[in-house]
Amino acid sequence: MTYWGLNAVFLAVVAVVGIAAVVVHGRRSAGSSPDRRRRARLATVLVAAILLGMTAVFDNVMIGIGLVGYDASKISGVFVGIAPLEDFSYAVAALILLPSLWVLLGGRRNGAGRDRAGHDAVGRDSAGERA
Repeated sequence: MTYWGLNAVFLAVVAVVGIAAVVVHGRRSAGSSPDRRRRARLATVLVAAILLGMTAVFDNVMIGIGLVGYDASKISGVFVGIAPLEDFSYAVAALILLPSLWVLLGGRRNGAGRDRAGHDAVGRDSAGERA
């Protein structure tokens, strides 16, 4: 089995979870402002660029010092530096899976540490009054 074949198995699972999160998030944020959606897209692009950039650097270092190696007959032959392209699938999976699980498991919805009714962990509302 090639590395892409192995990646396809777990990336398929990640894709299903990601699609489910998009559907759930779409229902929850139907009334959100365009400015909020724009900021969320910008944050997503920024985090993706940072993670993929760091992956490129650290994977090249690990491969360069011999910590990690790949069977040449099982890689595609496309490289970023000396790291095979297949190696980036783990970072892509993390970029999709972690936020998707956050959405599906509830995450933080109404501000820092507040429940659906707007109360904090000790039961105070946003004005500091006990509920």
